[in-house]
Amino acid sequence: MKNFLYSLGSFSSALFSNAISTFAIFYYVDVLKAPPHLISIIMVLYGIWNAINDPLFGYLSDTTKTRWGRRKPYIVWFSLPLTISFAMFWAPPFDSSQKTALVIYYLIMIFLFDTFFTIVFLNWTALFPEMYPTLKERAKISGLRQILAIPGLLLGVAVTPVIAAKIGWGKMGAVFAVIGGSILYMTLFGIKENPEFSHQQTLNIIEAIKFTFFNRSFFTYVVPSFLLQFTYTMLTATLPFYAKYVLKASETQTTLLLASIFVVAFFLIPVWQKITAKIGAKKTMKVSMILWAILLIGFGFVKTFFQAIILTSALAMSLAGALIVFDIMIADISDEDEIKTGKRREGMYFGANALIIRLGISLNSLIMGFVLSSSGYDANLPAEMQPLTAVSGFRILCSVVPIIATIGGLLILKYYPLEGDYLNRIKEKIKNMRGEEV
Repeated sequence: MKNFLYSLGSFSSALFSNAISTFAIFYYVDVLKAPPHLISIIMVLYGIWNAINDPLFGYLSDTTKTRWGRRKPYIVWFSLPLTISFAMFWAPPFDSSQKTALVIYYLIMIFLFDTFFTIVFLNWTALFPEMYPTLKERAKISGLRQILAIPGLLLGVAVTPVIAAKIGWGKMGAVFAVIGGSILYMTLFGIKENPEFSHQQTLNIIEAIKFTFFNRSFFTYVVPSFLLQFTYTMLTATLPFYAKYVLKASETQTTLLLASIFVVAFFLIPVWQKITAKIGAKKTMKVSMILWAILLIGFGFVKTFFQAIILTSALAMSLAGALIVFDIMIADISDEDEIKTGKRREGMYFGANALIIRLGISLNSLIMGFVLSSSGYDANLPAEMQPLTAVSGFRILCSVVPIIATIGGLLILKYYPLEGDYLNRIKEKIKNMRGEEV
């Protein structure tokens, strides 16, 4: 039961983060008519803020010492502000006639939401390597977390436009906030921290940054992970536009298109869980990325909703594999780091990872903003009156750009060292240090 309760956090994380990453730009640009170039600039500033807050909060988490543990107090105190900021993001008190105020509101709320999200889920995720030290446990719990994340993904990505169409975006945000916030607090009953790690001496901030960002294993993981998750963010953020303007799909069809990815992935995650436990995280990620790159080609050619839903269902094959391994690989990197530094520093690694991944959101916003502006897209025009250049732009965003990024990630993943005999030696050393079965 504790494993289930801890893993429930993935539902809230998926709900909050995917609703924002998929529909934030669409809502403020296409629905509220905020200037896309200003929203893109805000997302660049947002990326700079992430360059500060993610590793900073990771370092603070690693160095926190309380009688309640290192991670748990942050989850207790910041879950409510996170929930409130999420709800407020979807309920701006300004309309399209107040563009300056609307843009400033977007700036404030996206920054508040991201700050609270980082604090809460960085600490929740950092507990994963500590609570589950073996590959078998990590593959099992990672699989459980991703299975529980799928309903959150469905709500945050696929169901959002349907609910928003029925009750409005503001009420949708409030409903999701109550659901996600309530479940988030339930995860506290599944958390168990190792008090030994709270008493360790810590590295100073300069040493912590040095050992993190100059770690070969981390670099050769985080760059492919960044590129892969950047393509996922771009795909989910572009699909509402793609469905509306390329396929001329209805809101219900858009929901089905997005839902098909996660519903199929839900059933494939247990399969990838077993594959990961057998062949390891690196090979699993490599296979997933190859499948992803090949299947993305289809977005350059599909013309009907039926063709598109077959394609998105097929994409689930690669998505399910990738979802399993991200945190497993950071957990392995944290184990290697413990051998080198004698410290458990999951918070710093998850914080640095979040920094890099969040830069992908900013990059995605920049590219989307450039394509939307340069392709002739006009939010005030109906789908049938959009220029062909805008349609081509959406095809490029769903195929060419993510394919190039995925191939780049594969080239760097080749040099990731934590596999085979070397990884086994790391596990054996950890076993000897702790006197545990690893």
